[in-house]
Amino acid sequence: MTSFAGWQMPLRYAGETAEHQAVRNAAGLFDLSHMGEITVTGPGAGAVLDYALIGNLSALRPGRARYTMICADDGGVLDDLVVYRLDEDQFLVIANASNTEVVLAALQDRAAASGPGARVSDETADYALVAIQGPAAARILGPLASDLDLVAMKYYAGAFGSIAGRRAWVARTGYTGEDGFEVFCRPEDAVPVWDLLAAAGGPAGLVPAGLAARDTLRLEAGMPLYGNELGPDVTPFEAGLGRVVKFDKPGEFVGREALAARAASGPVRRLAGLTIQSRRIARHGYPVLADGKECGVVTSGAPSPTLGVPIAMAFLEPAADDHVLTVGIRGEAVPAQLTDLPFYRRRQ
Repeated sequence: MTSFAGWQMPLRYAGETAEHQAVRNAAGLFDLSHMGEITVTGPGAGAVLDYALIGNLSALRPGRARYTMICADDGGVLDDLVVYRLDEDQFLVIANASNTEVVLAALQDRAAASGPGARVSDETADYALVAIQGPAAARILGPLASDLDLVAMKYYAGAFGSIAGRRAWVARTGYTGEDGFEVFCRPEDAVPVWDLLAAAGGPAGLVPAGLAARDTLRLEAGMPLYGNELGPDVTPFEAGLGRVVKFDKPGEFVGREALAARAASGPVRRLAGLTIQSRRIARHGYPVLADGKECGVVTSGAPSPTLGVPIAMAFLEPAADDHVLTVGIRGEAVPAQLTDLPFYRRRQ
């Protein structure tokens, strides 16, 4: 166990490598109840989210989800979010645990600035979140959610249903680079839902998985982590996520002017993948050098259980592409190969 954003969280169960490989080959079961759940409800909810976030949320159909971000006036990322439209006038915003209070305050302020018509509420204590991720996820979850057609459910879609009689919002989303589902249920239903999934999935190879495996899975998939690849000093364009900024949506939104300027000028650094030509690990904060001159910094690094080599993401100056790269690891310049992101794409 480890302390994480005010929660006691499972870092690993039997071991992160075995958990990682189970998710890639069968399925893993994650307790993600630390994530923040914020509802935005009312006839003006879509317009409030359009103003508050960089995405076009009013265009989202009920039953669909969208990855987006909440930015400051200067374009820096306050958090990256997944937003579900549960119903016409009801949205569920999922925030990172360490940023829930920041996101809640910003949404409330921006809702007030937009005028009446929407209510922003922190409902984190009303939700537990259990995720099942991996190629066997639909086969394991399907019989327990018999009122939902999980095979037909699209990626980034969700629906209300029941898990063995317990009401839940079930969405085809995740943070592992694999197919899978996230089950939002009442806290009192979390243990029974977990136990049902664990029992049903055991014969298929499902194992419980902790934060360590979640980190290596998302790193292989090239997915950013707030505090590493994202933060108030990073805009979506530096993180390679400029596509999520919807300049063509109606009306103004917070950060628009600064983000438009950054889009026009181009980022001064970019997020890149590195494959380390050694067994040594490039950790967060280690310098990246081009022909011996510092040109960037590692944001995340770990051994890749799937690829069998250490990998990393790093912010690099644009000129770094044309040079021999090394990473400074405890005083030694270790060769690194520039690698396209993501490192891993799941089999379709």
